[in-house]
Amino acid sequence: MRFFFKTDYNQDIDLFRDNTDRFWYGLLVLVLLAAPFVLEDFWLGEISYVFILSIVGIGLMLLTGYTGQVSLGHAAFLGIGAYTHAILLNLGVPFFISIPVATLLSAVIGAVIGRPALRLTGVYLAIATLAFAFIIEQILIRWEHVTGGFKGFAVDRPEVLGISIVDDVPFYYIAFGALVLAVLAALNLLRSPTGRAFVAIRDSEIAAQSMGVNLAAYKTLAFSLSAGFTGFGGTLFAHKIGYLAPDAFNILLSIQLLLMVVVGGLGSLHGAIYGAIFVGSLPQLIAILRDYLPESVSRQPGLEPGIFGLILVFFILFEPLGIYGRWLKVKLYFSLFPLYKKATFKRQKTYTKSERNR
Repeated sequence: MRFFFKTDYNQDIDLFRDNTDRFWYGLLVLVLLAAPFVLEDFWLGEISYVFILSIVGIGLMLLTGYTGQVSLGHAAFLGIGAYTHAILLNLGVPFFISIPVATLLSAVIGAVIGRPALRLTGVYLAIATLAFAFIIEQILIRWEHVTGGFKGFAVDRPEVLGISIVDDVPFYYIAFGALVLAVLAALNLLRSPTGRAFVAIRDSEIAAQSMGVNLAAYKTLAFSLSAGFTGFGGTLFAHKIGYLAPDAFNILLSIQLLLMVVVGGLGSLHGAIYGAIFVGSLPQLIAILRDYLPESVSRQPGLEPGIFGLILVFFILFEPLGIYGRWLKVKLYFSLFPLYKKATFKRQKTYTKSERNR
């Protein structure tokens, strides 16, 4: 059993808890850096996809997990980032310039959408963001001379020194570097007064306002930052799929993104990454599962979204703290064994905004 005694305020804002954490995270980075030397291109592509989903998950986690604002429209911000980046590339804008431009545009649109949604919470906010996703999808369809409409268009493959940077190995390292950058940015944001204000709003808007937190400003900022992270992931997502079309950013993708943060564990960056691993591998598992199901079931067109919905419901009912929460319980069990009590987590309950005010 290990106990950690904090004797300095700086220990609360350190990136790592102790040298043990530094060792394991450092080892993980080294393993991921060495992966292209031992893995085939297919697995590198799958891991790159998980990296991209993790970036998007971090963005949604900032909004939903840390600020308490539910969104069913983040596929729209993903599409804004992807389309903006691809269009700029086709116009001749360099790769490493179009990415920040697309990210900034996504953040600005997020602020524009977040401002009028300030008075909405819970399911009403989810409905409003869902409507925004439908609007963006229709814009992508109708604005044919820019987006290509239903036909879409192929994403340009930029080169540096004659080498395509979106090939399997170079793109793997770019996606990995982007994820590290996103994680560091999110960690520093959450350790700042802004991040603490987000958490205060999530826990109790009334208490946060009484402490001087400007609800309108911080909710808008949360939407903007969340959209910026998602748009940043969208720029890499465009290269991952290679061809942009409006149906790639539909409501099912928004549900997958929400499923990712709920299943991973709300209120934790670890949860965003665990959820990305789960959602990234789930389509492959469903494809394998189809081979063992009766033909009348395996050929059903709504099988995948149905499984996504069932998993979301089961996690909300039986494991509301998500995969990361379960991992914490397992660690606590072995830390306290044989003194662990079954009732340790039974008193915990996650409340919605309306229940908290009763």
